[in-house]
Amino acid sequence: MENKDTYKTIVKPSEEALFKDKNSKFYGYAYPVKTEDDIKSILEKLKKQHYAARHWCYAYQLGTEQVKYRANDDGEPSNSAGMPIYGQIQSFEVTNILIVVVRYFGGFKLGVGGLINAYRTGAQMALENSKIIEKTIDVEFQLKFDYKHMSRVMRILKEQNAEITEQKLEMHCKLDISVRKGNAKNLNDIIDTLHEVGIKKL
Repeated sequence: MENKDTYKTIVKPSEEALFKDKNSKFYGYAYPVKTEDDIKSILEKLKKQHYAARHWCYAYQLGTEQVKYRANDDGEPSNSAGMPIYGQIQSFEVTNILIVVVRYFGGFKLGVGGLINAYRTGAQMALENSKIIEKTIDVEFQLKFDYKHMSRVMRILKEQNAEITEQKLEMHCKLDISVRKGNAKNLNDIIDTLHEVGIKKL
């Protein structure tokens, strides 16, 4: 796993999924997220949209190598909502994702087993309604060099499939590049052999 340089995520918010059990309704949603601020604003919007709901339970995972996650039961019995939702994030192996399951109480208690099943199913349905894609884990570098080295540098970048994210081309050039993690060491080693080209990790 150490050298794995891809991860799975979703491209756009899922379509709403609905699971019903004993008159309780569970609406499942999955969202692509990059930061905790993204998560906050999505939760605020959902709470406005479903202002009459009883619980807004969620789980999220951020990051590809250093992973950060949280599961929230939002007033349901401990571990009956957030963790079953997070379990689906793990079983679909996705990251940079937020899954929210909104519950409207239907007048009947479901018991902890019923809740676990309902929240897990709501999360699973939201993920099944999502388009999951595989992306590469990229490493970013900054290169500095004199213009005369331009064609050599460009050739190396092309060979290593590096993408230029920002460039300043004058007498002294500065390039910000992004390269797949699996190619990063190779690229760094090659650039290091060019004496007049500086490279640093961003």
